[in-house]
This record gives sequence, C-alpha cells and structure tokens, in this order.
Amino acid sequence: MKKLTLSARKPRNPLVAAALFRRAGRHGSEGHGARQQAQRALRHELDRLRHHSP
Repeated sequence: MKKLTLSARKPRNPLVAAALFRRAGRHGSEGHGARQQAQRALRHELDRLRHHSP
C-alpha cells in the first residue's frame, strides 16, 4: 500500500480574518441611494421653479 503524502498548506493571511471579523467593506452603503434621491428631488424642484417663474 502506498503512503499518502500531503503538502503543507499556504499560511492564512491574518489581516483577512481581522477584516472579516469587523465586517470590512464600503463606507455607508445606505447613504448613496438617499443622496441620489435628494439630488433628483432638488433638480426636479429647480426645473419646476424655472418653468413656472413669471
């Protein structure tokens, strides 16, 4: 019977584990949609005022 040999695994990056633990990622992902919506509302209001001004 042949002996099974396993090669040594590459060591894990300790910084990745720390990043996953503190849930690293984008900064404030929920703010983007609200900012776009506010910009659209402002643009719409300015267009409305520009077209209805005497």
